[in-house]
Amino acid sequence: MTLERPALDPADVVPRTGSGYPEPFRSRVLPREKRPLGDALGLTKIGVNLTTLPPGRESAMRHHHTLEDELVFIVEGEVVLRTDRGEQVLTAGMCAGFAAGSGDGHQLVNRSDKPARYLEISNRDPDDTAAYPDDDLAYAKGPDGRGVFSHKDGTRY
Repeated sequence: MTLERPALDPADVVPRTGSGYPEPFRSRVLPREKRPLGDALGLTKIGVNLTTLPPGRESAMRHHHTLEDELVFIVEGEVVLRTDRGEQVLTAGMCAGFAAGSGDGHQLVNRSDKPARYLEISNRDPDDTAAYPDDDLAYAKGPDGRGVFSHKDGTRY
């Protein structure tokens, strides 16, 4: 069946398989696959990715945002949610949300033996920054408007 906008089949969306993280962080998340559903549907206020996380990989470094709310909804499989409060297992049908400015670092880790799939949903704020409490890593927009990863002292990777 062929779908027409505003509908789409996520399998038809070309996945992003890279990462903007510098090493040694990049190898902790790859390989992973993000299908940018929001972009494919022309959404500009919210971002929506359908992410597949293989066994043994992390969604991101544990982080928190200054201006972006985030929500994850587990579609398939099992992940461990790591936050400042500790760890808990999320399975298909469960979700978690992270308020902008909360300072609560979070990440998902796939410790199972099967891939996990989840939706990542967030607002898109051009002035957002992210902090990484466990790593010497920071994220902010550079003068050209593109995201830049740096050490916590401000030197770029």
